[in-house]
Amino acid sequence: MSEIKTSQTVNIQLVESLVQAIRSLSPAEQALLEEKLFSDIPNPSTLELMHLADQGGAFNFWHDEPDLYTIEDGDYPC
Repeated sequence: MSEIKTSQTVNIQLVESLVQAIRSLSPAEQALLEEKLFSDIPNPSTLELMHLADQGGAFNFWHDEPDLYTIEDGDYPC
């Protein structure tokens, strides 16, 4: 078991009891519990996803790509 480092008091006995109780549930009961626990977590908004993509660094490689096209390369209506 991994060691948890926290400044708050942790009730290890309670956590262990909860884990034991959850493991004793049937698969259907575990699925229902999972649904109840995680159904209130809201999906991120489009704006939040855009911010994550912008700030997360996943697309930073585009900064190093050469500019292959210019405005003169295509047919654009004037």
